[in-house]
Amino acid sequence: MNKKVLWITQTALFLALLIVCQAVTRAMSQLVTGSCVNAALALATLATGCAGGLILAAVSPFLAFVLGIGPQLFPIVPAIAAGNLLYVAAIGTLERRIKNGVPKALLLLFVPAVLKAAALYLLIVRLLCHILPLQDKQIQLFTAMFSWPQLITALIGSALALLIAPVIRRAKRAA
Repeated sequence: MNKKVLWITQTALFLALLIVCQAVTRAMSQLVTGSCVNAALALATLATGCAGGLILAAVSPFLAFVLGIGPQLFPIVPAIAAGNLLYVAAIGTLERRIKNGVPKALLLLFVPAVLKAAALYLLIVRLLCHILPLQDKQIQLFTAMFSWPQLITALIGSALALLIAPVIRRAKRAA
């Protein structure tokens, strides 16, 4: 099969997985939905390369907005996309540049999660919450959503992806 067609197909499958994750977990907590979304983003990056992950990272918050998941305040959506893009870019960069082993796994687990959480906190809590006309309750809600829970969900998603990725790689080699 043509490599480009295979890549498009794999990326589309991960996009479908992402949509299913968002739809199925939308009534659940941020911990469940965020962890599943981060796992899908990380898996797409590890399985298809950085470009596939970046596509999903950019599209994911817009899909969530359309599905009614997360904050229904559109100016926050691009900020979430930026956090996702940083998360995926960090995974893709570390995956390509670091040799296998425990240090690589630890870096893949922690660095992208910390970068994403920091980006979302800075963009949403420290910037957008101060420039958008928000009520105090909204600011409190966004502060609660886009602070430490983002680190936890990104760590869980990364851990799940690191556990599942070897299985996907073996299946791809066997195909």
